[in-house]
Amino acid sequence: MWAALNGQEEVVKILLGRNDVNPDKPNVYCQTPLWGAARNGHEGVVKILLGRDDVNPDKPDISSQTPLWGAAWNGHEGVVKILLSRDDINPDKPDMRGQSPLSRAAENGHEGVVKILLGRDDVNSDNPNQAGRTPLHCAASSGHGGVMKILLGRDDVNPNTPDMWGQTPLLHAGKGGDEEVVKMLLEQDDINLDNPDKYGQTPLLCAAENGHEGVVKMLLERDDLNPDKPDKWGRTPLSCATYYGRTAVIALLQPPTSATPSTG
Repeated sequence: MWAALNGQEEVVKILLGRNDVNPDKPNVYCQTPLWGAARNGHEGVVKILLGRDDVNPDKPDISSQTPLWGAAWNGHEGVVKILLSRDDINPDKPDMRGQSPLSRAAENGHEGVVKILLGRDDVNSDNPNQAGRTPLHCAASSGHGGVMKILLGRDDVNPNTPDMWGQTPLLHAGKGGDEEVVKMLLEQDDINLDNPDKYGQTPLLCAAENGHEGVVKMLLERDDLNPDKPDKWGRTPLSCATYYGRTAVIALLQPPTSATPSTG
């Protein structure tokens, strides 16, 4: 395990030359030598271990994270390709929280791994985790525009899918103030600008509350948005911006006042 974790190929070969060494022996966290080598991106060790009949290439650890999951999470494209060349690996196998290799790669912005996984017919590009967050959610909330562009280019990815709290990718991006991500989502023909979460909060309200002036501007340019839509507590985007002192946002949301005529 230590040799595999550190990519010591020659040491791995020496140890595997013995009959009393178990090449698939897990540690206390159920992590095997292959798991460690894959997670750390050691392609040579991965190839050596996969050449054995007594190594399970899809064996998960205590958190149900497989070698492929770990390689995808850390962006090791070479290891991902090697593992996916096997017929006995599930490329969409989630961990205990329902996070697939694709969602983890998307969350960490690993565009190459995302492309490799989406090249498979047996990978669900819109698969939600236990919190209802899809790979698009993960990329949007982390601000990975490159991954979002890849996902939004597909017909099987819904940009309006809400998570378990009713929050869409646009709401996540609006709350985080990522203008590039918001712009990409607004370019989608089927995007719903006013989709509220379970608390009635819209993307505009979240952006206003957090003082994201650029996002508020982009949203207000749209005709299909209600700029005064309240949440379940009756708070509007303007009242939230006012409460938190977001002066630039207040200026955008406040309707213009008519000039008072001079009385002479």
